[in-house]
Amino acid sequence: MQYTATYQSPLGEILLAADEEGLTGLWFDHQKYYALRLDHEHAKKETPAIERTRAWLDVYFAGEEPDFLPPIHMIGTPFQKDVWNILLQIPYGKTTTYGEIAKKIAVQRGLAHMSAHAVGGAVSHNEISLIIPCHRVVGKSGSLTGYAGGIDKKIYLLKLEGGYKETYFVPKHSTAP
Repeated sequence: MQYTATYQSPLGEILLAADEEGLTGLWFDHQKYYALRLDHEHAKKETPAIERTRAWLDVYFAGEEPDFLPPIHMIGTPFQKDVWNILLQIPYGKTTTYGEIAKKIAVQRGLAHMSAHAVGGAVSHNEISLIIPCHRVVGKSGSLTGYAGGIDKKIYLLKLEGGYKETYFVPKHSTAP
């Protein structure tokens, strides 16, 4: 059973979802793939995972790096989980590229090559944004693309963390999966 609650952030309302294992979803209102894997039958309830997530979000939106993670329960394919685990390793205030993640996945899987586009698809389906920091992934040329919450939010989050670079740009035509 999943439980939900909302959180009021500087970027608007966020829907939180959790089950007995941990946080299963964190979505900005109206984002792409909003509540995609949320059980149809769920209930509003404050759970320990939701309370811990609220504490994490309070620290994060105060402009500080949280020194803890709430319990999380990733729901996705093995490939998606591999990508999301790499996202968890991106340091606060830093960015990486889809290509760099693809290289790491290729090494993990013993492959000569992995598609950056395939990685982008997994990144875009991250159900626990912010905590699994998909906003820290940029195109190899510095393009800010592919954030399901919206490019404006991605820019805000990178600036909040001190990771925004003046060389970043918004492409005229999105290459988002």
